[in-house]
Amino acid sequence: MLRPADIDTSTGALKHLLRIIGRLRQAWPGVQIVLRGDSGFCREHLMRWCEANGVAYLFGMAKNRRLLRILGGEMQQAKQLFAQTQQPARVFKDFTYRTHKSWSRARRVVGKAEYLAKGDNPRFVVTSLTAAAFPDRMLYEQEYCGRGDMENRIKEQQLFLFAYRTSCATMRANQVRLLLSTVAYVVLRALRQFGLAGTELAAAQCDTLRLKLLKIGAVIRFTTRRVWVALSEGYPFRAVFLRVWENLRGLVVPTPVATPATVPTG
Repeated sequence: MLRPADIDTSTGALKHLLRIIGRLRQAWPGVQIVLRGDSGFCREHLMRWCEANGVAYLFGMAKNRRLLRILGGEMQQAKQLFAQTQQPARVFKDFTYRTHKSWSRARRVVGKAEYLAKGDNPRFVVTSLTAAAFPDRMLYEQEYCGRGDMENRIKEQQLFLFAYRTSCATMRANQVRLLLSTVAYVVLRALRQFGLAGTELAAAQCDTLRLKLLKIGAVIRFTTRRVWVALSEGYPFRAVFLRVWENLRGLVVPTPVATPATVPTG
């Protein structure tokens, strides 16, 4: 969603969570939902709502002097490990934390004390997930860092499907541009999943698909019953194009023709 730049990152997020989580629970009433986000969404109202509605959360936390003091011992350990091995070193600390004013209760926080060639790199996350089910290292490296791939997909849409453009004069018109870009991404994702399965472009990014599979020269002829698309004989991805066409055509399920019911007699 497009928003003005002079508001907090999390503004309006709860409204969308209510809609999305409501739909998820309609489809899968018993599924566990974990809300994962960066430090821009580490806000009391979001965490309190999650706790009250049975939604787990895992948010990044902005560093402050108090958190850095708590992680000081582990940071020193990581520095010593780096000095011994000259390899990036990580030490984790699991602790309970509460802000002086903004939080209504104490919560579980995991700190990552990391030392790299360029210096220290501390990070913090806050979560409602239990230590028994998600130990500190696994919580950070698998559950939290897993959002990196999600962000790559967002960047893919922004850069390659022009979601970043706001060329129109009004916010409403630019929002429509963003929604059209989102629809295009959903279509290309489906193309990767169903059409490109088993081909060399099965994991290709959107710009690669545009340039190699879609943005190509062709001659199109129409007849009464068919549309002919003639590609160049020198097109290097001809085999892939045909494979995609065959994969997608195999997904089309013909609509059953209604037949009169047989009425038993006698």
